[in-house]
Amino acid sequence: MSITPRPELPARSELPARPELPRGGRFVLGVLIFGVLATLAYWVVWFGVDRELLASAHSESYYAFENAFPLADAWMVAAGLGAIVGLLRRRASALLWILAAGAISIYLGLLDVLFDLENGIYGSPDRAGVCVEIAINVLTLAFGSVIMIWAWRRRRELTRLTGW
Repeated sequence: MSITPRPELPARSELPARPELPRGGRFVLGVLIFGVLATLAYWVVWFGVDRELLASAHSESYYAFENAFPLADAWMVAAGLGAIVGLLRRRASALLWILAAGAISIYLGLLDVLFDLENGIYGSPDRAGVCVEIAINVLTLAFGSVIMIWAWRRRRELTRLTGW
């Protein structure tokens, strides 16, 4: 009985080069990772620690409004994860997932801002809660806009990446 030797793997220098991310890609990857982790942390605190740490109002209507967000936020997290995986694997699908995550983020941010304006949340005497709310609103709208603008400007480079 003879043992067949294993074929040698190609030297590292012979492997196809992994394409570079388009300029700004690492920053966008960081924004996406931050967004996913921050969203998950928010809901862990809201449901598992103490929602009063995050609440900018303390009424049943406010709690009902906030409790309507987890499923939509889960979809935003899923799109963000798709974008992260797409960028890390250098997949053309990153474009789709970045645009989806950005659009979801802006939509949810606008819903939140409108509720806050219509219900006097920004004028609440709870200054710490108002600061948390403003930070969430600004980050949600800004990060959603930034990643969508970046992806659209880099769409040709992103679609040249392999696979979906």
